[in-house]
Amino acid sequence: MTKRRIGIMGGTFDPIHIGHLILGEAAHRQFQLETVYFMPSGNPPHKRNRAGRASDEQRVEMVRRAIASNPHFKLSEREMHPDGYSFTYRTLEALNAEYPDCSWYFIIGADSLFDFDTWREPARIAAACSLVVATRNQTDPVRFDAEIAAKRAAYNSEFLKLDTPNLDISSRHLREMIQKGESVKYYLQDSVIDYIQQEHIYYEKAE
Repeated sequence: MTKRRIGIMGGTFDPIHIGHLILGEAAHRQFQLETVYFMPSGNPPHKRNRAGRASDEQRVEMVRRAIASNPHFKLSEREMHPDGYSFTYRTLEALNAEYPDCSWYFIIGADSLFDFDTWREPARIAAACSLVVATRNQTDPVRFDAEIAAKRAAYNSEFLKLDTPNLDISSRHLREMIQKGESVKYYLQDSVIDYIQQEHIYYEKAE
């Protein structure tokens, strides 16, 4: 039986920006994914309602608005738990149990590739999905390819290189720009910018 190919873009999305969307679209195209789920991670109770940050509900709404026009992007609130953060391996194992007809492609950045061994239960993550890794402009390509090969060998799993130009945009930098009153047009979807202004998100000085 040919399994359905489903992508997952995880992250805090605080806020979601065009770099996230471009990676999701590139993965959809390169690996013939049926759907890419954008899955905001929950914040633990002691990290909620911090100054200069969006609430869980606001982050979910920004993702909803950002992906609304793309028919193969969908929002998943699976990791939005009352107790906060969910470990990736648990999420992936639960998805495999619930949807045995699907193959999961978990999209990560180059930084996460180099940090992967420090994740909780990395071997279980690698066994539960294919890891799709996006490059970064400041990452040496020879070192990047060597790290992909090393991870494949170490975990006997699929680590796949995502062929896409990298936009080196960080949510932290965008929050700082908004707090300073600088324009973030073209970094964010217009619908997301409208929502940030409407809700007055990020205008407080960050903690």
